[in-house]
Amino acid sequence: MFFLCKPFTSFHPRFWLKLPSTVVRIQGLILAYCLTLSSHVQASTVSDVPVKCKSMEILSKYQHCELRQDGVHDLDCFGKYNSNGKKTCVWKTGNHTSGKTYTVILHQFMSAHRRHCELYNNINIMSKEIRLYEKYNMTVEVIENSQSRNCTKAVFRASPKSLLRCDPPYNVYFRRQSGKLDVNVKWQLEDIRAIKYYSVRYKALGSLLWNKPLVQSQNGERCTVENLNSSMIYTVQIQCVTNDKCSQCPWSKTYTVPSELKTQPVIVNLEVTEIAEKQGRRLLSLNWKFSAKELYEGYYVTIGKASGEAPCEPINTSQPEIRLILSYSAYHVSISAANNASTSPALRQTIPEPEDISSVVDGKLNITVHSSTSFTVYWKDDLIKTHVCYSVEWHKKGHKTIYMSFYQNANNHRTLSPLPEPLEPYKRYSIILHTRPNKDTCNMKYINNSESTYGTTQFYLTEGSPVSAPNISSYNVTLNSVVLQWSSIPEEHIRGFLLGYIIHYSEYHHKGTSTETNITVDPEFDTYELGNLKRGTPYQVQVSGFTQAGAGVRSTACIFKTYPQGYFDVIKSVAIFLFSFVAAVLIFGTFIIKRAKIILWPSIPNPGNSNAMQKIEGPREMELLESINTLKVEEWDTHSLQIVEKEAVVLPITLPSELPLLHNSEDEGDSTEMTCDWTQRETEDATRDILPDTFSNTKQTNFQNYPFAFSSEYTTMEMFQQVTPEGFPANTAIAQAMESDP
Repeated sequence: MFFLCKPFTSFHPRFWLKLPSTVVRIQGLILAYCLTLSSHVQASTVSDVPVKCKSMEILSKYQHCELRQDGVHDLDCFGKYNSNGKKTCVWKTGNHTSGKTYTVILHQFMSAHRRHCELYNNINIMSKEIRLYEKYNMTVEVIENSQSRNCTKAVFRASPKSLLRCDPPYNVYFRRQSGKLDVNVKWQLEDIRAIKYYSVRYKALGSLLWNKPLVQSQNGERCTVENLNSSMIYTVQIQCVTNDKCSQCPWSKTYTVPSELKTQPVIVNLEVTEIAEKQGRRLLSLNWKFSAKELYEGYYVTIGKASGEAPCEPINTSQPEIRLILSYSAYHVSISAANNASTSPALRQTIPEPEDISSVVDGKLNITVHSSTSFTVYWKDDLIKTHVCYSVEWHKKGHKTIYMSFYQNANNHRTLSPLPEPLEPYKRYSIILHTRPNKDTCNMKYINNSESTYGTTQFYLTEGSPVSAPNISSYNVTLNSVVLQWSSIPEEHIRGFLLGYIIHYSEYHHKGTSTETNITVDPEFDTYELGNLKRGTPYQVQVSGFTQAGAGVRSTACIFKTYPQGYFDVIKSVAIFLFSFVAAVLIFGTFIIKRAKIILWPSIPNPGNSNAMQKIEGPREMELLESINTLKVEEWDTHSLQIVEKEAVVLPITLPSELPLLHNSEDEGDSTEMTCDWTQRETEDATRDILPDTFSNTKQTNFQNYPFAFSSEYTTMEMFQQVTPEGFPANTAIAQAMESDP
């Protein structure tokens, strides 16, 4: 535009008077534009375009500006390897100034007589790109508030060749696993070709020392740090490795890398409920928890169909719960806690098909199989009025689900051919038809609330007869009937749709069986009462299942025999006898037990209550004791031998209570020997004890040697009291006789 503006601005004013008015107006607009552009050019020249200067004059003009810590500082200049002759200088502002402007001065000494000086005035930002000669050393000064007497300055000196800088990466990704830290970086576009490798240094959070040596990357993007403590938090810095294109590699900012997440979330609640107003859909409510001790920022949840149909939808959430509306298909859910460096082991949960799905949406589909690679799906309702996108899923039991989606807007059926996998004979397949609301595409865009289940059914490519039989048993055998019970046949052994069971029974004989009778029962039954049998006759029974292809293998024979005539009469008689016996025991049981106890375990009588023992009369007791005491006194004489004749004393009645006081008469020998033995023992006792002791012992009677014979060996305190004379303490005559003897 300058070559247009210059002619118009140089014309004489009389030239404009000779032109038509319209041309004058146009030329006036052009002139106004040129004047505006000229003013902008002049303004840019003042601030952006460098001014040639003489070094000595500049140095003298700003020599009063000082280097101060509170003034402009941290001046730094650098450039890129592909930007020759250009460098960028940056600095930091001072503390005590406002409305700051800066002046940048460049000095380069080419020779003793040749110098290069450029001046940049009125800079309002804290960076400036300058032009220079790469071969010569440079000096850069930044002056803050150059018009003020309190101006400050910063100085930078270097060789331009040493100022090739590669900046730190602008994006860094960390991944921790098994004690390792994987670092992936992204560099600025102008530095990608210059950087070949980079270095990583790290330290534990709170530590003062960095690791040594530095860890170098495998290439310009990826680096692996090993032998880390998985439970510790680290701080990391990154810098490029210097080369001829990157002479400066500053460290990046400090990144904090959290510890590894080692534990997986735990399910707290899992609920799947039917949605009444949306048939063919269900609500999934899933809650989980995660260890609060570990650092995590949120959860990664992925959910997809078990068939593998896309998409496998990722969900990022900060809350430990999700709510989804799903169809009756089976789904896989994966939940992991995550932070910026690691992901916890995933919690995997399968949401199966409803167990009662056939009772909810059964009977709406029909399948016609044409071959192992083709079948047709029929549905009853006229769905094409509201839906045009469908999806079919089918699978064998225990195998992965296969799916096909299709578009249908004309008929209520669809033939699927060819199939992803061929169908197998004798295998039962379950098939589900889903409807999808989107009409632009029949493929799923997302999982949540994306489809509804319309119907389900089962089919076979080819049916066969069962290859195994149920286990049969019998019970409740009577005179002419029996109850049979059997187990179900495994689904994989039926090889078709079970239509029922056949009961084969006949009379059993060692030489053979009679004519066989067959009874058919429905497949829902597992018991049957077989009646109209002959009494006392053995039978053989077998059970087999049958399908459309015919009857299958028979079960092992079950042999039983009906009860003969009169069998239940015997049972009835035995039952009546047992009942009568039990009733008699209950009625007369107490009396019988008491009598048996008296006979088998007689009770020990109480001697005090017995009439067989009578108390000895007082005078006879005194007479007997006087003779005993006389013997005792005579025993004290050891210088003469005396023979005392034993006088038989016969009690009127021998009391049972006194029997324990004496020895049995059958155990006694001659009375003289007993008397001598008694005398001898008393004499020995008398020689050992003093007289008072002898006197005190006269009150005690040696009942073991008492000269009475009793017929029992019972001994009680009551007997002893009855035998002891009642007036014994008052027997003063005997006591005086004993005291008067020397």
